[in-house]
Amino acid sequence: MVDQSAEKRSASNDDDRYEAFVRLLVEHEPRVRSFLRGLLPTWYEVEEVAQEASLVAWRKFDDFEEGTSFGGWLLTIARFEALKYRRRVARSRLVFVDEVWDLLAEEASGEELQQIRRQHLEICLEKLGSPKRDLLLHVHTHGVVMRKAASESGKSEQAFYKVIQRLRAVVLGCIKKEIATEGA
Repeated sequence: MVDQSAEKRSASNDDDRYEAFVRLLVEHEPRVRSFLRGLLPTWYEVEEVAQEASLVAWRKFDDFEEGTSFGGWLLTIARFEALKYRRRVARSRLVFVDEVWDLLAEEASGEELQQIRRQHLEICLEKLGSPKRDLLLHVHTHGVVMRKAASESGKSEQAFYKVIQRLRAVVLGCIKKEIATEGA
């Protein structure tokens, strides 16, 4: 005779395990898709590889060590799945060499750091105050010519460049300070 309470506990444990996996997957999937977008040329390929990485992660979920970074583990799986996908489509004329794939992977994983820097940039630009922030944002707008902006401000080019250089230095110092404070 089979112990029904043992079967119920086993089913309950399976449900808990499945739910834990789905929660972690949903939490980290946007980061994985962003990472894959840096590696793959189309959203179609990103979707295909992300799905395959999710399936592989589910199959290997028993190997995942609780307390470690699920996001890092899933990104590693996604990277290997992207490489496997690349091998499958290697017959295409538009194929990168391994070194390019490695560089793309490094760059894509650096996007999280870029997002943190952008957040600190926003904070530091707010701290500048409206006139200085507006001036700095204006000169960094696409199509703005520094010479023309200097002329419009009524300053010589050299004086205008120094003002912009000082504002950039203030913002950079602020970002470094914010990152250091966050890391502490």
